[in-house]
Amino acid sequence: MIDVKLVTQAMGELDEDRVMAALAEFVASKPAEEEVLSVVNACQQGMAVVGDLFEQGEYFVGDLIYAGELMTRAVDIIKPVLQGASSSKVGKIVLGTVQGDIHDIGKNIFKSLVEAASFEVYDLGTDTSPERFVDKAREVKADIVGMSGVLNLATTAMKETVDKLAAAGLRDDIKVIIGGNPVNSEVCKYVGADAFSTNAAQGVKICQGWVK
Repeated sequence: MIDVKLVTQAMGELDEDRVMAALAEFVASKPAEEEVLSVVNACQQGMAVVGDLFEQGEYFVGDLIYAGELMTRAVDIIKPVLQGASSSKVGKIVLGTVQGDIHDIGKNIFKSLVEAASFEVYDLGTDTSPERFVDKAREVKADIVGMSGVLNLATTAMKETVDKLAAAGLRDDIKVIIGGNPVNSEVCKYVGADAFSTNAAQGVKICQGWVK
């Protein structure tokens, strides 16, 4: 079994060689889905370390960009293991970064993981208006709407989207999950979402629980 603490440490130190070698060996061991999600969680904890070091002035913007690229490569290595678990689609997710926000690293990581977990994902990209969320959710008969945001103003856009889903008569049939830096239990309640997560692996588990 892979040492998740070492994965977190290597990710936090931006040690690409150690991260890639550990993940390659892990994937070769044909791990179970639960183990895979725990490793993704370890990688994300490493990303949190990077964020802390950036705030302390030890890392710079270039390091943050590199960390995002490293996390994306890590997910790409892990993704085929999850995809091998099931070939049938389990649910439909409409996903996007909310209006006024163009950050997409977290959204893209979540997208990769839920696709690997056999969800059909409709990615609306960044700066997504509430109306686009509603229109797409209605069009594809979505089971879940996922909204991401990094800026504090994102919480207002999230609430507006949930309100418009309700006004369109869709809210009762759709679960809403939100994620991003400003998200917590209070924000979740304010927005009117069903759940929140700042951890992509945890977010996958929440979505899986809704469609079982």
